[in-house]
Amino acid sequence: MRGLTSLGPDGLADVEQLGAEELVGYMLDRFHPRLTLACSFQKEESVLLDMVLRRESTARVFTIDTGVLFPETRATWRQVEAHYGIVVEVFDARRPGGAEWTAAECCSERKVAALEQALEGVDGWITGLRREQADTRSATPKLAWDERRGIWKANPLADWTDADVWEYVARHDLPYNPLHDQGYASIGCAPCTRPGSGREGRWAGSEKTECGLHIDDGTATRGVA
Repeated sequence: MRGLTSLGPDGLADVEQLGAEELVGYMLDRFHPRLTLACSFQKEESVLLDMVLRRESTARVFTIDTGVLFPETRATWRQVEAHYGIVVEVFDARRPGGAEWTAAECCSERKVAALEQALEGVDGWITGLRREQADTRSATPKLAWDERRGIWKANPLADWTDADVWEYVARHDLPYNPLHDQGYASIGCAPCTRPGSGREGRWAGSEKTECGLHIDDGTATRGVA
């Protein structure tokens, strides 16, 4: 495991004591420019974009385009780029031929493959996972080692509540996805997202709980000690 030689004797246990901005700074200090922020233009990313880009304006930010994002999400994307003067890196998971994915298809192997491409050549990535979002995320660590990819995954907002997120957005007057004001707590692709609290609006009527991006490394549900 590379890059964390300055941790104290308790290793990753020390990271759990860091605040979100401290952990963002920790990751930037050690891994920029081989660090990237995963952005789906939800309220969590509004916070993380601000924390990352206020400290390092050249930090990398990426999104995965499935071709079936909400118009409001695309508008937020444009607003974020204008607000910070950045260009978000785009990794393509659109359906070949231009047809739209169905709800059953949009969280496909192409989406996971796009993530793998986005993480090529980096030593760490930052996500907006929070323990409060779902039972499957209740044990999300603030920092974990992804053995398969050989990179670090940081979740600076892991212990934040919805109220914490909104307080930060309001205090800094940040752009955010207007779908949140329409009852969408969690926002993914249009075919598989409905209004609802937590993640209950995602894949409604199915047993699906995750899109695949935070399953194969195991760090959504376990830490690394």
